[in-house]
Amino acid sequence: MATSPISRAIRNPKTRFNWRVSDVVRWTMSRWYELRAKITGRKFYCNALAGESEYDITINSDLTVSCNCQDYDGSGHIGDLRKNSFEEIFFGPVAQKFRDDLAKGKIPITTCTRCGDFKRLKRGEPPPKSRLPHRGMLLENTVICNVDCIGCAREGAANIRVKKTMPLEELSQMADLTARLGLERIFYLNLGEPFLSPTICQELPLLRQKNPNAYIRISTNGVLLNTDAKREAALNLSDIQFSIHGVSDAMCAKYMMRGSFEKAFDAMKQMVAYRDARGLKMPILEWKYLLFNWNDSPKTIARAIEMAKEIGVDIFSFWPTGNPFYGISWRYRLGQFKNIGRESWKGREVILRPEIAAAAK
Repeated sequence: MATSPISRAIRNPKTRFNWRVSDVVRWTMSRWYELRAKITGRKFYCNALAGESEYDITINSDLTVSCNCQDYDGSGHIGDLRKNSFEEIFFGPVAQKFRDDLAKGKIPITTCTRCGDFKRLKRGEPPPKSRLPHRGMLLENTVICNVDCIGCAREGAANIRVKKTMPLEELSQMADLTARLGLERIFYLNLGEPFLSPTICQELPLLRQKNPNAYIRISTNGVLLNTDAKREAALNLSDIQFSIHGVSDAMCAKYMMRGSFEKAFDAMKQMVAYRDARGLKMPILEWKYLLFNWNDSPKTIARAIEMAKEIGVDIFSFWPTGNPFYGISWRYRLGQFKNIGRESWKGREVILRPEIAAAAK
């Protein structure tokens, strides 16, 4: 296993305590997984590096490529598109070493232990043959963000990016790449706020023009989706997730510092109105609500769902999280949400406009 970054993280005075805890947990889990692999004979493989994931492979703002969407320290970098083609990177020495380590029962980077594409093989089973990604990838237009979330170690990634925002010319080249790969889904997001890019109004039509059949999703804190020009550009998307984690400024600020509930909620409301006024059913508009022990009371949840209905949002989704560890929603963990909405890969979701939300499937 690669050397743990724990000591480096702890020496960094800007590292939050919850991320120090997360680093320790990941390192410990890595050792446990390796020990279990020795005992059981069951090795591992990476669904993303097999080319079958719709999510984790990420093209960063400086054209480096990561094997995962949590690559805060660069340990998941598998190449650089300024130096090699995507094919050379994906089948290159770094990515192959990761595959080989996993097939031997070793954890190449500690991030693997918290990644949904980390899979266990049956005893004696060979890993699947790798192919180029076709289901989906992440494309990061910027690593800069206007808010500061407790559970996001974005600043570490920003410090190692050669370019913080992808120029329009390079974005055009990446749109060509996603089209050449024939991606079914493009996640136009990662560690920054997409609508902070100064060329966002040109980026989204360009991405759609070159990928007419792809399902394109953006996740935003909403604050900067605040002009008709940006709303018009956003009509090129298939899906917009508004990350708003509470029903007041005070509640949201416990996790998302420097944000504004009032501005984000109004931006979501205005986007619904802008789309509906044009008789459109796309993009799907979703209120993404991370669950914590300070925003999960029955009264708060009922109020949030009612507010979503009032403005015409299509989906209201609940996302349980373990970071920060002290914010865990025990109401969710103990099953108190099982009668709200329906179960999904996110956690749970309430479909508010079925005739529109069906298009998201």
